Amino acid sequence: MEEKIRSKELIGKILISSESGRKFGVVGDIDYIVESGELINMVLIQPTKHAMELELQEDEKHRILIPFSAVKSVGDFVVISEKEII
Repeated sequence: MEEKIRSKELIGKILISSESGRKFGVVGDIDYIVESGELINMVLIQPTKHAMELELQEDEKHRILIPFSAVKSVGDFVVISEKEII
């Protein structure tokens, strides 16, 4: 049985790639649709040099956005598929 994780529990977790194990930064916030509660993006804080070099999508404040659809697992870290965001 899968354990449910609240979106606010993602904030402060380190984001890493499932393919390379590289660190992207820390989840600082979550973008979601208010009406449905659908999670859209995770906002990175403390982005690594690797994350900055990838020229990923940014918000109006120039913060890096990681689509929530790229999340593969959540535990001590948030593991994402790097292939899905490049």
